[in-house]
Amino acid sequence: MQLTFLDISVFVGFFVVVLSVSMYKSRKERTGEDYFLAGRSLLWPFIGLSLIAANISTEQFVGMSGQGAGSVGLAIASYEWMGAITLVVVAFFFLPKFLRSGIYTIPEFLEYRYNSAARAIMAFYTMVIYVGVTIASVLYSGGLAMKTIFDLDLATSVWIIGAIAAAYTIWGGLKAVAWADLFQGSALIIGGAIVMVLGFIAVGGVPEFFRANTDKLHMILPADHPILPWTALVIGLWIPNFYYWGLNQFISQRSLAAKSLRHGQLGVIFAAILKLTIPFIIVFPGIMAFQLYKGQMAGPGGTFDAAYPLLIRNLVPMGLRGFMFAAIAGAVISSLASVLNSASTIFTMDLFKRYWKKDASQKSIVTTGRFMTLLFVLVGCFIAPALGNPKFGGIFTYIQEFQGYISPGILAAFVFGLIFKKAPASAGVTALLGCVPIYGLLHIFFSGVFESITLVKIAFLNRMAITFGLVIMIMALITWLKPLIKPVQMPVRKEFDMKPIPLVKYLGIGVVVVTIALYIIFW
Repeated sequence: MQLTFLDISVFVGFFVVVLSVSMYKSRKERTGEDYFLAGRSLLWPFIGLSLIAANISTEQFVGMSGQGAGSVGLAIASYEWMGAITLVVVAFFFLPKFLRSGIYTIPEFLEYRYNSAARAIMAFYTMVIYVGVTIASVLYSGGLAMKTIFDLDLATSVWIIGAIAAAYTIWGGLKAVAWADLFQGSALIIGGAIVMVLGFIAVGGVPEFFRANTDKLHMILPADHPILPWTALVIGLWIPNFYYWGLNQFISQRSLAAKSLRHGQLGVIFAAILKLTIPFIIVFPGIMAFQLYKGQMAGPGGTFDAAYPLLIRNLVPMGLRGFMFAAIAGAVISSLASVLNSASTIFTMDLFKRYWKKDASQKSIVTTGRFMTLLFVLVGCFIAPALGNPKFGGIFTYIQEFQGYISPGILAAFVFGLIFKKAPASAGVTALLGCVPIYGLLHIFFSGVFESITLVKIAFLNRMAITFGLVIMIMALITWLKPLIKPVQMPVRKEFDMKPIPLVKYLGIGVVVVTIALYIIFW
């Protein structure tokens, strides 16, 4: 793809602004609270846009758009629209409890509710998933986008992306990430809207798009669908959604840094509103790409993951390519910076300070966080190029499949522990440890990965639901046999502003109503 001088100027100018502002605003980060939680001072616009910028990477632009072009179609939008409802629940159920306790990390909450073993186990799981799955997949999907659009080598693209994200994350921590997300999150939405409009024009207009793609514009798929059957929507999809939006450190870290409960809740609801628009600017273009370039994606050497990059390469005119380049690169860099910051937070606060150096100074804490950020990005850059192997079934499936090993157990430990006050520490630890072998056995015998020993194929979301149900049953049995005599008293941060505002409740109700309406329209 040829880039004009204007394209290059726009691209360079965008990142000069992003890096300059984010690094300037975070130049005074000296303590662990400053570096990892932006001094607990984030306002709701930063929280909302940063949540979306951290979430919507090329993982979505490549993976989710690819699923839209493939056999799933618009039904893949359930991750976004059900995610909007999930965010409403998080704002009212999870967030007040987390902010009241004053935690740095989500695993830290498990120590208060259960014991230090539960905290260590979740921290370890999170580290493995972040480095081996999340960081690597963000780098791979970003590298694939750069390779498809701009004819760059995959490995080179991965290292360039990793270097840029690491630079400002190492420098300023969460505050630098939040300021960068303010620009990059806006660019994602604007850039996505541009591609959507150009796509509608290319396929002959909105009516023609709906007429030609009737079979792909359904939210409810048959019960035997291999990826997203309607049965998965009943229980299965809620598990990764609640884990991701409520208990996933690199997402929750923004709301943990809120200036007050009001800013935290309003920021989360703002993100929920933005989530409602995402399928229109990501999944719709994927379906358009299938309509326009089916032969290139389905032919030899082709992949549905190339759907969105093909649209940009073929439809975006000179002059706008620099902005789209910046938007795509910004998507990767924003998500990568977020997960790098959160991975270093968990290592530093849950492992390093908790087990290796309990009396660590604030300078030592910040230095450790910066060093681990660098280490994690190096590991991710080495792993990322290998994810192009077809055995992973596409980047989106790869991410969700491996999350299944930990997310049902973590969600069960939190939800059961919050609802049933007499659940003992052994119940929480068993949930975390038991999830891995349970899901592992389901993966081996019911996923189709090992054809010779597969009993019957079950979609991974249904396997998550089965795992979650079994873990809850085990926790219930342990609690029945050995309940706590006295419920655990959680810590309370008395100086924190916990006053809610009525507007948040009405906005939350509005998000739920609109989401239900969208499901009815695209049934």
